Amino acid sequence: QVQLVESGGGLVQPGGSLGLSCEASGSSARFFAMAWYRQAPGKQRELVAHSTANGRQDYADFVKGRFSISRDNAGSILYLQMRSLNSEDTAVYYCNAGPWTGTVREYQFWGQGTQVTVSS
Repeated sequence: QVQLVESGGGLVQPGGSLGLSCEASGSSARFFAMAWYRQAPGKQRELVAHSTANGRQDYADFVKGRFSISRDNAGSILYLQMRSLNSEDTAVYYCNAGPWTGTVREYQFWGQGTQVTVSS
């Protein structure tokens, strides 16, 4: 079983930066693909960025050039560095993880979510 715990959300002004972390427990976690999703009020959950254990990274078009996904050397902590934030980035951000099968998709393990609010 894998548990995911996110941290780092909060309130940030437009144009500001914020970093999120997701710590994965369980011996298999470092081999998993991991991703960040977000869900804004009244909207569907959407992929933000995705990382495989061997270094492949994928980004949603709306965050390219602004967000950066990375993992620690052990591969069990996932980061999301966000900059140039705007109000449309306001959402609950979720960490997601599971075995990589060759296609970016939603995996079976989810964190509890962390709120990011962009407002002046």
